[in-house]
Amino acid sequence: QVQLRESGGGLGQAGGSLRLSCAASGVTFMSYAMGWFRQAPGKEREFVAAISWSGGVTDYADSVKGRFTISRDNAKNTVSLQMNSLKSEDTAVYFCALGGSWRPTPPVALKAYDYWGQGTQVTVSS
Repeated sequence: QVQLRESGGGLGQAGGSLRLSCAASGVTFMSYAMGWFRQAPGKEREFVAAISWSGGVTDYADSVKGRFTISRDNAKNTVSLQMNSLKSEDTAVYFCALGGSWRPTPPVALKAYDYWGQGTQVTVSS
């Protein structure tokens, strides 16, 4: 079965950096777009970033553009999220997701994805 496992969350400082990774198994990883979402307490899950199957095209939420970078390694079945210039409002549980279709628009909606990881907590202290 398809499994997605996030790692790398934890406590970061405002202005600092954290790197999240997501390992996929049970799927032909390079056939799918991947996404990162987050959910803060009391809020809905929201789109953070997405990357096409080849890694050649990316898309970001305005709130993280210029600070976060999504990347993937199809040889290792992993997708990563490099988070720089952290802010307290980045505090959330971060989820990786698999399966978004890139057409006709980048997959920013939750329903665009078929599989989800369990999530990893990111807490940013100010």
